[in-house]
Amino acid sequence: MSKLTGWWSGRGSAAKVELYTRWSFHSFALIEVTAIGLGALAGAGQPTPADAVAGLMVLAHAGLCAFVSSRALDWVLDRAERPMRGALALAVLTAAAAVYFLVLHASRAGDGPNPAPTLVSGVVTFGLGTLTLCLRRMRLMLYVVPGAALAGGLAAFGVGLPLPDALGYTIGLLFGGTLIAFTCGFSAWLLKAVWELDRSRELGARLAVAEERLRFGRDLHDVMGRNLAVIALKSELAVQLARRGRPEAVEQMVEVQRIAQESQREVRDVVRGYREADLTVELDGARGVLQAAGIACRVELRDRRELPAPVQSALGWVVREGTTNVLRHGDARNCVIRLAADGDDLALVIENDGAPGEPAGAPGSGLAGLRERLSVLGGTLEAGTVAGGRFRLRAVVPARELQAEMAKIPEQGVRA
Repeated sequence: MSKLTGWWSGRGSAAKVELYTRWSFHSFALIEVTAIGLGALAGAGQPTPADAVAGLMVLAHAGLCAFVSSRALDWVLDRAERPMRGALALAVLTAAAAVYFLVLHASRAGDGPNPAPTLVSGVVTFGLGTLTLCLRRMRLMLYVVPGAALAGGLAAFGVGLPLPDALGYTIGLLFGGTLIAFTCGFSAWLLKAVWELDRSRELGARLAVAEERLRFGRDLHDVMGRNLAVIALKSELAVQLARRGRPEAVEQMVEVQRIAQESQREVRDVVRGYREADLTVELDGARGVLQAAGIACRVELRDRRELPAPVQSALGWVVREGTTNVLRHGDARNCVIRLAADGDDLALVIENDGAPGEPAGAPGSGLAGLRERLSVLGGTLEAGTVAGGRFRLRAVVPARELQAEMAKIPEQGVRA
């Protein structure tokens, strides 16, 4: 079953909206051929060669509408050039088919059921909807649709139809064309907006990673820049003194060694501060990042006991990695982060909807790294899909290790 539905569940929100929109426009072509073309001609009684020509024109028009709408959506999404030739061909075919159907109407006036009104309305309205996708500005619909409706009425009057029939064509094309054109124009605008939001969400995640890398690089530069400059100067001085046979060269090299050892210690402190995660800070950060990405995030702190720094660091990294997975994988709309007691143990659960049916690509090293961090505390990590198409990441720190670490906390502890 997962293989049958993977083509849909494996897509992101923007891709799903695009697929739905494209097939909606393709369904317009199917409606035009079946409900309008075949339906109208079948209700006209005994078919004639003129009806066969009309059917072929409807079939060609529907196929051209499907082709132009597909190319127009690619243009809307900046994937291809605007299909000007296709739009021009569609406009010519729409006008020619409408005139032919009007002539058919005039030639059969008073001879029973007449399919011409249905054919004219269907071909012109669906043609206008498709041509709307090719407009650079949607407000041009205010001119295109009334102009087409007026042209249809004048054409009807010009082929010899009575004035009431010509007015009926004008009014029908005006209302039908406005409805279809607005639907098509709004669908194209919505599809473009969804893709822009998706790109903004991905860009936000990348900028967050880049900002963290810049911060880390800035800290290393501040720590190492001065010390390396001093080491370089003292090494050069020691070389000059050694060449002159001066005993002060040894003192300079001893000083270089001391500064190098101090630099190593400072780098370790920077890295340790970067690798140690504060649980409270990570929870606040996760909620802010997820909400900025359009994901509703709820943080539930059901266990507010004092937590030692090693436990906070391990669970903070679980929150950080879990938040990254929510952003990068699946199509989440809601996420819950829960810190609660599991008996005497402590459990941190991150659960989100929109989990993909099958993992995309090869498994990464993030979860393996979390398991290594938790294993130091005797903890465990579970990850996988649960009922309702949700993904759950569950980290547990056992009571024995938790109490051993909490016994090391001074009286002024840090609360989670």
